[in-house]
Amino acid sequence: MGSWNNCKENVAPFAAMAAVESSIVAMHVFYKAAHAKGLNFLVYITYSYILGSLLLLLLTLIFSRNGLPPFKRPVLYRIILLSVIGFIARMCSYKGIEYSSPALASSISTLSPAFTFVLALLFRMEVLELRSSTTRAKLIGTIVSVSGALVAVLYKGPTILSSRSPKVTFHSLQTSQTNWAIGGSLYVVDQLLNATSYILQAQILKMYPAKLIVAFMYCLGVTIITIPVSFMAERELSVWILRPDITLATVVFSGFFGQALIGVIYSCCLPLKGPLYVSIFKPFSIVIATTASFIFFGDALRLGSVVGGIVLLLGFYAVLWGKAKEQGESKNCGSENLRASTDAHTSPLLQSYIDEKYVE
Repeated sequence: MGSWNNCKENVAPFAAMAAVESSIVAMHVFYKAAHAKGLNFLVYITYSYILGSLLLLLLTLIFSRNGLPPFKRPVLYRIILLSVIGFIARMCSYKGIEYSSPALASSISTLSPAFTFVLALLFRMEVLELRSSTTRAKLIGTIVSVSGALVAVLYKGPTILSSRSPKVTFHSLQTSQTNWAIGGSLYVVDQLLNATSYILQAQILKMYPAKLIVAFMYCLGVTIITIPVSFMAERELSVWILRPDITLATVVFSGFFGQALIGVIYSCCLPLKGPLYVSIFKPFSIVIATTASFIFFGDALRLGSVVGGIVLLLGFYAVLWGKAKEQGESKNCGSENLRASTDAHTSPLLQSYIDEKYVE
């Protein structure tokens, strides 16, 4: 039983978040290639969120037949705000990919843990006690992981290993330096909005702990916002016709794995592990992107990528250790409080019984 609880609390969230980052990197690569084939980013977002909403609706009908907690207005207002933030973030993200590349997206994602940590402190979801070993581990781990990601991005170094895979280049994906600046700015806004959405979604799930319902309503909310905006911006019907090539495959992949799967995993991991745990996986996407580039696209493995990846993983482990120890301390504190409460309730009864016996 203990091993199962440990797997549920530690191994499963880790594997799920690693799958999320792999899916995000794959979505960015697929979208960049599909955009070169003519896929419009508004069409892409609209279709993918429609598919994601339909899949989440099906999952909700199957797995949420039991009684649900009462739905209140503050929850609805927060879900509407979360949907607006999610829509703007997706606009910035995929427009940024058009101006730059998936590699830049993975690089700027290193800002997500810093943004999330600051916001979590402001909203009192994380406690800053520098004397505590857990706080120091989370703070130092976040800084180290961001530093490792920056090393992997900024320092190339000599080639360690050359891939035998054929080198794949997309000349149509080349962009100017000015566009890279615009794309980078959009990515920064995207990461700030993502960090805000983690905090807000964690609050929503604390108020309304129906994970599938929250994931579905968020995806549906983004869909409701996206459809009229997209049709007003793109009135040409030919743009909305998907050809049976990489454009259609990209939309289907994003709908099923990007919107539905990621939405469910975030809804499960945020209340269990917190916003910082979710955001700390963002720099991990650089390791995934580097590995995928080496295996599938024939890019050389360089010293900077290896050193940065090792440093990143050390900081990543420090944050995980801090979170695990923090959860262990909270459980121990909870059990001690429960024991003290039990003693407080039982002691007067025991004392009265002793007094009665003494009087007799």
